[in-house]
Amino acid sequence: MQRPKPTTGLHHVALFIKHFSECEHFYTQLLGMSIDWRPDADNLYLTSGNDNFALHRAPEDFNPAKHQRLDHFGFFLSERGEVDKWCDFLKENGVKIAAQPKDHRDGTRSFYCADPDGNMVQMIYYPVTDR
Repeated sequence: MQRPKPTTGLHHVALFIKHFSECEHFYTQLLGMSIDWRPDADNLYLTSGNDNFALHRAPEDFNPAKHQRLDHFGFFLSERGEVDKWCDFLKENGVKIAAQPKDHRDGTRSFYCADPDGNMVQMIYYPVTDR
């Protein structure tokens, strides 16, 4: 069987969250995402305009293993200088910075921070190229 046409990209991520209200604040008030849909008190769908990011309240007995398969997820930034501005802004708002801004050999610049549940979030400038 031949492989179908390629996907149009990854536009949806869903996470189980233990610190639900703190994560809502992080993603809406700090990162500026908009609430797309709140079907009930345990589920929240957010967007930056071209994506869908879901927070689902974790059950009380939710206990993720020390090493999960998810390493991190990232948010693209439109300008290289925004990387450092975002890092400074999040630090000023008490967000744990896991890795300071740095340039990478492929022309990207990024840093890592942790959301209130400890998920690693990468804020990354990714220049448009002909890749």
